[in-house]
Parts: sequence; C-alpha cells; structure tokens
Amino acid sequence: MRSSYVLPILFSLLWLAPLAARSESSEIPAPLEATELQALPDSAARSSQVAEVEIPADLWIRIRRGFAMPDLQVDLVQDREQWYAARPDYIERMTARSSKYLYHIVEELERRGMPTELALLPFIDSAFTPQAVSSARASGMWQFMPRTGKDFDLKQNAFRDDRRDVLASTRAALDYLQRLHRMFGDWHLALAAYNWGEGNVGKAISRNQRAGQALSYTDLKMPAETRHYVPKLQAMKNLVADPQSKGIHLPPIPNHPYFQTVPLPRDMDVALVARLAEVPLEDFKALNPSAHRPVLLAGGTSQILLPWDNAEIFERNQAAYEGRLASWTVWVAPKNMKVLDAAKKVGMSEDEMRSVNKIPPRMLIKAGSALLVPRPSKQENDVTTKVADHGQLNFAPEMILRKQIIKARKKDSLASVAKRYKVAVDDVAMWNKLSVDSPLKTGQKLVLMLPSKGKSKAKKSSQRRRG
Repeated sequence: MRSSYVLPILFSLLWLAPLAARSESSEIPAPLEATELQALPDSAARSSQVAEVEIPADLWIRIRRGFAMPDLQVDLVQDREQWYAARPDYIERMTARSSKYLYHIVEELERRGMPTELALLPFIDSAFTPQAVSSARASGMWQFMPRTGKDFDLKQNAFRDDRRDVLASTRAALDYLQRLHRMFGDWHLALAAYNWGEGNVGKAISRNQRAGQALSYTDLKMPAETRHYVPKLQAMKNLVADPQSKGIHLPPIPNHPYFQTVPLPRDMDVALVARLAEVPLEDFKALNPSAHRPVLLAGGTSQILLPWDNAEIFERNQAAYEGRLASWTVWVAPKNMKVLDAAKKVGMSEDEMRSVNKIPPRMLIKAGSALLVPRPSKQENDVTTKVADHGQLNFAPEMILRKQIIKARKKDSLASVAKRYKVAVDDVAMWNKLSVDSPLKTGQKLVLMLPSKGKSKAKKSSQRRRG
C-alpha cells in the first residue's frame, strides 16, 4: 500500500530533475551558497532550503514554468483568445476532460526536454476527447490519420485502435513533433507540419525560397485551417499563462498522477473490469478509449489504465473473483460468407452479429476476418496473441444481380456468351430456358443476370463496337 507521505516526496524529486535543466525559465531561486546560508538567521536559512524543493500543488503552474516556445504575435491570436474567453463553459468542460491526461503528458514533455505548451495541443486538436474522430478520419486525442498512425506504430485492428490509446498516442505524437522540429528547426513550422503534413510545409518553404521570400510560419502560404492552427495554440497558451486577465477560470488540476498501469492477466469483459475496479464504466472507457469492443483481449492489450487509488482495489477484487471473466471470444471466418450464415455458424442472430461487429448492410464477411462471438461456457483458452494483436475485419459488397438483355453475335454459343460475361453457362441456359448446347442465331435476344457493375461494362463494350 502506498503512503500519503512518501508519494508527494517522490513526485517532488521526480519533478525537480527535469526542472533543473530549465533553470533559466524557472521561478525557483538558485540554491544559496553555504557561506550565504551561514550569514542568514536559522529561520531564513531553513526557508531558503525549503524553497529549493517546493513544488506547485497545481499542474497549471508547472505547465507555465515550462513554456519555452517563442510567442506568435498576429491578429489571429487575439481573435482566438476572444473566442475562447466568450465560452467559459467550453473551457470548463475541456479542462475537466484534460485533468485525466495532462499530468502524464507534462511528465513526458519534461522527460524529453520539450516545451510544455505542447501539452495544450489536444485542446486544439480534439478538445481532449480521446474518442474524437474528424471528418477526414483522424482519430484520438492527438488526431492521427490512419496512415500516420501506422507510421508511428499505432496499431489499428478489429479489436483496438491505438490512435485512441492514451499512452501510445501520446508517445507517438511527441515522437512525431520531435521529428518535425528536427526537420524544420522551428516549433511553429513543426506544428504547421503536424496539422498540414511535412511534405506540404516543405513545398511551401521551397516556393518561398525560389521567390526570394521569407521562410517563417507567418510568411508561408497555407490552408486556412493550418493558418489558424498555431494561433489557436498561442491563444490557449496566453489564457493558461494569465487566465484572470482574460476573464477565464481554470479549475485547478492536482500536480500528481491521475492513473497508473495495471496488468491485464486474462481476456475480460470491459464491464467486469470496471466493476472490479469500482470505477464507473464511462470513466474506465475514458482512460482506455482504444478498447472499442465489449471485451479486452489480453493477447493484444497487456495493460489497462485505472485511477491511481483504484488500481489496488482492482487487483484485490480480481484475485478474489471466481466467476466468468469473458463472455466473448473471436471466431475467424473460413471463407467469404453472408452475415446470416456466419451468425448461424456461431449461434448468434444476424442482428446481433451485425451490431457487435459493426457490419454495414449489403456486405459479405471476407475470409480470414476476425469476428467477436459469444464465448462457449466450457472454453478455457483466451484469444491468441496473433489474432488479438493482428485480427482484421474485412467486407466485400454483396452481388446485386440485375436483368440485362443482350443480342447474340455471329457464331455465338451459350458457352461463348457465358465466357464473355464471366457467368456460368448453366446459368445462361437456365435464365433463357434453353439447353446448354442450344444453337444461337445472330441477333437472338438473351437474358442475363449480371452484377450492377457488369451492366456498365457491357454498355461500354457495346459503345466501343459501335464506334
């Protein structure tokens, strides 16, 4: 069990280490020399020594002390400040969400020696909503696109999306920002590239170079979204730096960890994990947003996040729990299948199969797809790491056949017609109430049942012949 006296001291020591490297931006006074301490009264000497190790109770103070980026001074910054200041309820909601994640982000930034302004970036990207999905398919607190996420080892499979994972996405975002800063040598350009893409920023810089123009962030031609991106961050920085002068109330955030990691030993239902941890289900999902299914698969999710005081509760309750841990498992489709057929195979209704696996209408399940299905009561083995970590769910459109009338060409047979339209000769014979070897006359009308795309192909072929 942790001690309420030991942990604050430990956090103090851990926090001061990175702070010492930035003494020039810190408000903590430099240590006094021994001779200076001797010259002070005992009470003053003790006060000076205490000031050396004093840490702020409020995380906002710690963030302010780590500001290291040059300020951007453009009209858009003031415009965004006014926009935020006019929406105090919005600021309150974002701050409440951020309180679960900010301490971890600040810790990571300080460990890497990065400006703590970057901890405010999820306010701009996602309003600190880990489940956020943009219209362009960017996902998570740090808004990673699918391809960029894969470039930074954020797995996206049938059972989890690491773009939403608090630890994994923060690691990837800071890796990416560091790489962009090394590439452009400027934090404003790095942020523009984070929003717009490094290739686009590189091209904009090259255009200005060729034209003999300046190369700073404010000098580049870029889309409106990117043009507003850094001013939004600067505006949020200004609000955090001096909320009172902006008429903003920032609810205090304690300067200590909100969560800790806990091993997941077996496949377990999400609802059960939350119950054993004595955490509201929505709070558990907020800390573990990458798990978008009703079950956590230990083969792919080796650890979970729990509020600090609930980690020990979970481990104690889990050790004493003797019931069923998981009511779901994974079944891999052996071939392309209709949803109804797959559902019957595993004892589910079609509606349940579609709902649990988010299967769109008019789709076939492709061979090799990993589907969530009820776990047999006697099944003891958990889902394998290979399936849990790499399982994909893929679909193919169902074939919608449409009636089409064609005319037989000279020397055509049912076999040649079937080959040309990629259908079975027996089907052509059946559709036209003929035998397979029935002769055809030039211009004879035949009925074909073709996929909808087949009609357009045939039409184009006919047009080419007429031309």
